[in-house]
Amino acid sequence: MGTSPFRSWSIGWVELGVNVLFTVGGDGTLRGAQALVEEIAARNLDIAVIGIPKTIDNDIAYIAQSFGFQTAASEAQKAVEAAHAEAAGAPNGIGLVKLMGRDSGFIAAYTALADSRVNFCLVPERRFTLEALLAALDERLADRGHAVIAVAEGAGQDLIAAQRKVDASGNVQHEDIGLYLRDAIRRHFKERGVEINLKYIDPSYTIRSVPANAFDSAFCLILAQNAVHAGMAGLTNTVVGYWRGEFTLVPIAAAVSHRKKIEPDGWLWNSVIAATGQRDPLV
Repeated sequence: MGTSPFRSWSIGWVELGVNVLFTVGGDGTLRGAQALVEEIAARNLDIAVIGIPKTIDNDIAYIAQSFGFQTAASEAQKAVEAAHAEAAGAPNGIGLVKLMGRDSGFIAAYTALADSRVNFCLVPERRFTLEALLAALDERLADRGHAVIAVAEGAGQDLIAAQRKVDASGNVQHEDIGLYLRDAIRRHFKERGVEINLKYIDPSYTIRSVPANAFDSAFCLILAQNAVHAGMAGLTNTVVGYWRGEFTLVPIAAAVSHRKKIEPDGWLWNSVIAATGQRDPLV
């Protein structure tokens, strides 16, 4: 009777009397929710689907902030603090921190703003060249004797990705920019006969696995309350959000229409440039 992957699930929902489904996650989860809405409509079932945004990348369109982002940025700052301590404590010390952010560099950007000891912030939205970065790093070490670099995992992919691969969900599989920069920086200074002390820190999933801070805990609760209100009001195919101080309802189709990114000419990136003092563009 068909090959839909939702067949057994939908039968279970009907038997259990489920009439509201809440999906909690980011872009991939919302795309799955949209597929569920289509399947529910095809089966003429009375089940509402409400999305709740949960992604530390903070990249869902038309939603100012997703819960978990503040906690992740706070945890990422600890990695930067460690990188600075290591860099400042050794001659020509360099602290290189790779942070999450596949297509949007919000975590790296806000970490740079939260800790002014970041000297270079590299994000997917702003192209840089290795030559320009190394030249700027030369200047920084000559002037101050140490440097801290925060790089989002999706940054600089044009430097290393010879062939674009995608995973089962259709997401581009990124190469490891952190390891690439680590090796490139070491090679550069070795060729010039300059001794450096580079420490590479990759907190990876640590920044999204810690308990939520007070703000995110409260924010999550309010999002959940609004999601329940939406479902009980008979709405479906929508995701609760937050925009300009108000909690909102965004059609899932709009929320997954594109990834929210840092505007290269916007206030956030200009603030990062002012905080780090790095040249922009770094090309």
